[in-house]
Amino acid sequence: MGLLSGAARALMRGADRMSRWTSKRGPRTFYKSRGAKGTGVRAHDGTFVLVKEMVPELVVPELAGFRLKPYVNYRAPAGADTPLTARQLFQEAAAPAVAKDFKNGTFDPEHLEKYGFEPTQEGKLFQLYPKNFPR
Repeated sequence: MGLLSGAARALMRGADRMSRWTSKRGPRTFYKSRGAKGTGVRAHDGTFVLVKEMVPELVVPELAGFRLKPYVNYRAPAGADTPLTARQLFQEAAAPAVAKDFKNGTFDPEHLEKYGFEPTQEGKLFQLYPKNFPR
């Protein structure tokens, strides 16, 4: 192979790589489109069978009278909220109920499930301790 034919071959390879991406160049399952998902399957006889579960269902809330706009500028200042700690969460969620029961004399340390305390992680989808505890 000569120098001229090698250069022509390299140019052709590069041109082939840079050509338009069409359904002829992709795999069998590739259909040129704008990213929309298929809503059915093609049967053996070539007909299209619509599958109801594959049709997207758009749930749009009623936004009449809604003040906020759907766009947030990237130059918007960051929020001033500090991250919520475990102590702050307890003070906001469970502490008022515990204080009220303690003041009324009905507080029982044996039944803390009433305030959201879980003594074990058994049966939970994501167990925090000891397996999935961050190390």
